[in-house]
Amino acid sequence: MNRTAIKTIALSSVLLGVWQVQAQDTKSPYPSMAPLEQYLITDRNAEIALARSAAPPSVSNDAKVLVLGRNGYETAVEGKNGFVCVVERAWMSKFDSPEFWNPRGRGPDCYNPPAARTVLPILFLRTKFVLAGKSREEIYESMKAAIEKKELPPLEPGGMAYMLSKQGHLNDRTGPWLPHLMFYVPLKDAKTWGAGAPDSPIMINSHFNGAPEPVTEFMVALSEWSDGTPADTH
Repeated sequence: MNRTAIKTIALSSVLLGVWQVQAQDTKSPYPSMAPLEQYLITDRNAEIALARSAAPPSVSNDAKVLVLGRNGYETAVEGKNGFVCVVERAWMSKFDSPEFWNPRGRGPDCYNPPAARTVLPILFLRTKFVLAGKSREEIYESMKAAIEKKELPPLEPGGMAYMLSKQGHLNDRTGPWLPHLMFYVPLKDAKTWGAGAPDSPIMINSHFNGAPEPVTEFMVALSEWSDGTPADTH
């Protein structure tokens, strides 16, 4: 499938998501956190495999792999190449997402070394507040306070991540969505990357973007999953 077709489908999905968030803001099927057990994956090897599916084997086979435990993310496999693969949960969504507490959320992600050092700490901190039993509103305020106190490291240049797993479940609407790459930069206007235009292959993910994390995340959709099979965009 050509880039224009992928871009059109991807933008339609994003726009549909925005509309649905606005329409469901007070009708979320997940109004609060479910019991922790529903977010955990009981089979450790299954979570390791799911995390590794985020990137091509040439990257993920030598990456460090983290799994979610009762006290936060912990190292399951030591890595050799500086990449870190992990399965994110739904609380890495936008704070106003109706699926913020969806226990089915599974987002296999594999960060390159700069992103592992400076973006992954956002996941760790959000998860820390989640496991402390804070509400969504309290997590937002806690993240905002941590940023104001400079408790998160500044972004390093060149941060990116793979999200190419067809086994993920990003939300109930799109499941694994599309295979894509993500690029992290300090907060800036999308025009600096030519992002968001109808004929641009670069999209903007709004789940950080100053709300409250000072990160802009650009996305580029691809046509193949990490195992080399074509993405079904129909």
